[in-house]
Amino acid sequence: MVFHVLEEMRIRSLGVIDDAVVELSPGFTAVTGETGAGKTMVVTSLGLLLGGRADPALVRIGAASAVVEGRVVVAPGSAAARRAEEAGAQLDDGALLISRTVSAEGRSRAHLGGRNVPVGLLAELADDLVAVHGQTDQQGLLKPARQRAALDRYAGDAVAVPLAAYGGAYRRLRALDAELEELTTRARERAQEADLLRFGLAEIEAVAPRAGEDAELAAEAERLGHAEALASAAALAHGALAGDPEDPEAVDATTLVAGAGRALEAVRSHDPDLAALADRIGEISILLADVAGELAGYADDLDADPRRLAAVEERRAALTGLTRKYGEDVAAVLAWAEEGAARLTELDGDDDRIAELTAERDALRAELSRLAQALSDARTEAAARFAGAVTAELASLAMPHARVSFDIRQTEDPDGVEVGGRRVAYGPSGADEVELLLAPHPGAPPRPIAKGASGGELSRVMLAVEVVFAGTDPVPTYLFDEVDAGVGGKAAVEIGRRLARLARTAQVVVVTHLPQVAAFADRQLLVEKTSDGSVTRSGVTLLEGEDRVRELSRMLAGQEDSEAARAHAEELLATARADR
Repeated sequence: MVFHVLEEMRIRSLGVIDDAVVELSPGFTAVTGETGAGKTMVVTSLGLLLGGRADPALVRIGAASAVVEGRVVVAPGSAAARRAEEAGAQLDDGALLISRTVSAEGRSRAHLGGRNVPVGLLAELADDLVAVHGQTDQQGLLKPARQRAALDRYAGDAVAVPLAAYGGAYRRLRALDAELEELTTRARERAQEADLLRFGLAEIEAVAPRAGEDAELAAEAERLGHAEALASAAALAHGALAGDPEDPEAVDATTLVAGAGRALEAVRSHDPDLAALADRIGEISILLADVAGELAGYADDLDADPRRLAAVEERRAALTGLTRKYGEDVAAVLAWAEEGAARLTELDGDDDRIAELTAERDALRAELSRLAQALSDARTEAAARFAGAVTAELASLAMPHARVSFDIRQTEDPDGVEVGGRRVAYGPSGADEVELLLAPHPGAPPRPIAKGASGGELSRVMLAVEVVFAGTDPVPTYLFDEVDAGVGGKAAVEIGRRLARLARTAQVVVVTHLPQVAAFADRQLLVEKTSDGSVTRSGVTLLEGEDRVRELSRMLAGQEDSEAARAHAEELLATARADR
């Protein structure tokens, strides 16, 4: 059952296409036309809608930009619908509107359901909506990495589950190896750093500075350096306030203020204002007595010992030695010592850390060995089923004696993981090297498809692989571009028949030049150029009845009015109808 259907594409100013609408439907649609008429632009357009690379060379000469718009009916609640709604897209009567614009300067914009979205989002949706296959995809199938990915996709959870666990362990092992490499290769630098830290911490510990000590010593040095002047000034001030015992006749502030107080005391009861002033004079007397007492104590406590000044200056010099190296003041020096001690602890713990990381790495390598073995076992089991299914499909594609198999091997590496009792190289996807082999006929040795398959055989192998996938991991829409390249005769008929069967459970769109393939389509679209070499709205037409027979005749014989070609075309259509 088809849950998603690509209903329509509008293409403007793309290659030879000026402005054309391609209307599609469920089932099998064949797109035909003369060479160079623009058939491949259908594939290119769909590639743009699905987040493909924007090439400004695709923009039609003279146009400012190329625009491709598509309408895809999506199933409510499907992964594609949910992802689109998460991006803020709106569904239009159950359909998702997709737009891609490519400017002649190379800028690209994408819209999904009326919202401007990153192009990468379209590529994400593509995995759930459409599988596009063209000549480049056939070449991609020649790469062992793609072949391993195809096998893993077929195997499903049997590979996906251990592969996910393997990937996490592999990434952790890479991080451990990097950390160990950094710890061991920089051992000398780290040892030198530790020695410098130890020296600095020992130097600071020997001086043992206290927070704020530098400011306290600076103030004490200033006081001790002017001790005589300070003592003389304090003595003079004390005499002025409290009197000089050696000069009883001298007038002092305390005596004068006391006299003022006595003068007001006798009359204060007659005027509240004068009483308030008398109280204030009393407060002054008390303050003068306190200051005088403190001045006397200051002079007595003032240490004018030169040895103390020398000790203070020596201590300040020691602190200055620290601040020159480790901070602008004692607070900064203490902060450096705290950070340095923490860093030294870290550096001194490197040996323990190396031992811990080494133990963890060994455990991870053992886990990777177990997971790599599980992956290899799962791939080997899936490979037999996958190869058997593809071989069976090839028998339906006029390759009855062909045999497909997988070569799953590992490369020995003394530093690798253990698989099958051997140490082998490993990577992010496990330890297996996977290669698809083809024996095209009995007696022929299995060879890598890159070397053992012709163009036509490679097309059929790719189609067989996709048909097998359709039974295990279906995609709603398949678009094939020249999948029948290098194929003719009976093989072409079988390809057409197989595509028609695939279309029973999926939407299939095929760009083809073979009438044997086009005849099996439920609908046939003809792409034609106008006299000025462009494809317009009228240049993409649905062929029915006599028009379809005429196009198939042209494809068969290059002549629309050839009676033999017409008869052959009608025979092909009849065969296709009977097969359905």
